[in-house]
Amino acid sequence: MNAEGISAAARFPRSFLGLLIAGFLLVALPLLGSLLYSAWHTQRLMEQGRSAVSGAARAAMASRALVSRAGSIERLALQVAVLPDARLRADLERAHAGFQQLAAELRRQPLDAGQAGALQRALDSERSLVERVVAAKRGGLDLASVRALAGAMVDQAYQVLAASDYVADREVERLGAGADDVHRRLIVLVLLATALALAAALALTRLISRPIAELDSAIRQLGDADFERPIRVSGPADLRSLGERLDWLRLRLTELEAQKNRFLRHLSHDLKTPLAALREGTELLNDQVAGPLAPPQRQVVAILRDNSVKLQRLIEDLLDYQRALHAASGLQVGAVAMDALLRQSLRSHQLAAQGKALRIGLKATAFTLWGDAAKLRSVIDNLLGNAVKFTPEGGEIRVLASEHGGAATIDVIDSGAGVPPEERDAIFEAFFRGRAGAFGRAEGTGLGLAIAREFVEAHGGRIEVVQGSRGGHFRVTLPLRPATLLAEAA
Repeated sequence: MNAEGISAAARFPRSFLGLLIAGFLLVALPLLGSLLYSAWHTQRLMEQGRSAVSGAARAAMASRALVSRAGSIERLALQVAVLPDARLRADLERAHAGFQQLAAELRRQPLDAGQAGALQRALDSERSLVERVVAAKRGGLDLASVRALAGAMVDQAYQVLAASDYVADREVERLGAGADDVHRRLIVLVLLATALALAAALALTRLISRPIAELDSAIRQLGDADFERPIRVSGPADLRSLGERLDWLRLRLTELEAQKNRFLRHLSHDLKTPLAALREGTELLNDQVAGPLAPPQRQVVAILRDNSVKLQRLIEDLLDYQRALHAASGLQVGAVAMDALLRQSLRSHQLAAQGKALRIGLKATAFTLWGDAAKLRSVIDNLLGNAVKFTPEGGEIRVLASEHGGAATIDVIDSGAGVPPEERDAIFEAFFRGRAGAFGRAEGTGLGLAIAREFVEAHGGRIEVVQGSRGGHFRVTLPLRPATLLAEAA
């Protein structure tokens, strides 16, 4: 260790955890001071504004209720003036009692002179109106005078509301001015605290950046499935120990990868051999080689035959997915004419589309893309197979392909039910098949789109569900000349 390293070790803790704690405290002290200062000022501001704003809010709510009750009294007074019914008079008296109760509640609030005066005028108008309507004899009311009194009462109730809103706005402005002052102080304090914290952080960066970078490189190495190179991490003892654990994990992953490959080989043999015998037996029974079958027996044999075929397809899909994961990391790069590849894929799905009377249209410009032709064909086949599967009979499938700005875009659009918004991310996960749609749940392992995503991402592109489209709409975006693939091919 050089003199600078010895000096740093003498000044700072040897443990990485201790170094982090010391660095955290050093960086956090100015920030903590500014936080406490801001909390103290915020508490003061809250205490000052709580009572004022709360009172203004209660007064505003009571004023709005008063306006609403004034409208009810106006309506009932006019009804009594036109039709002096005892029940309407009783309703008017109840509304009057509620108006008085609201006014009494409003008076208990911290009103200013303007609010108090407007409230008193509204009370006088309301009381005069109700007394006149209630005391009048049958048919003795002048509708125009009642309307005038009621209108004046409503106007004065609105004046109460306006006064309450004005007081609330004034309190808000006063609190806003105080908050602005505190805000300016806090900005200055935060800038100073941030400057101090950054200075402390920069001083600690040189001590911790190198082992962190080595850990990041080791994790990326494991993430890229590079299990050949050993992992070494320098720095404090606890980080070196972590590097040793990562190297142990590398060795363990190497063993697990070998075990998985052996398991897949054995699975392929152990499952396919008895399954082949089962299929052979069901075919013989179906062909009635062992003798004629009764209709119920033929039905049982048909069920066995169909399910054995389905089981074989599921096993092959699972093995294909495992092979695809390995194949995605080893692409055979070459020039691919995408318009020709798309036409080939469409031809392979033509019979399935004709079986459902589907219309398939292709609109593609002629362009060349650098990539693995077989894997790109697999991506297109998976998308077209999905479209044929989920499009109802007589529907339409469109394939669009173009290139612009050094990137190719391929869209596969169908007239089916589409992908629900909540499944647009999960649909590319392995074994995800989605919920049953309008045409029922499609059978399969849910691996086709997962394989397509692996191949697209291996080419440096992306695959996504386009939102806002009617039906299913999948889009594949690929770079025409991905630099990483060309470098690997070279």
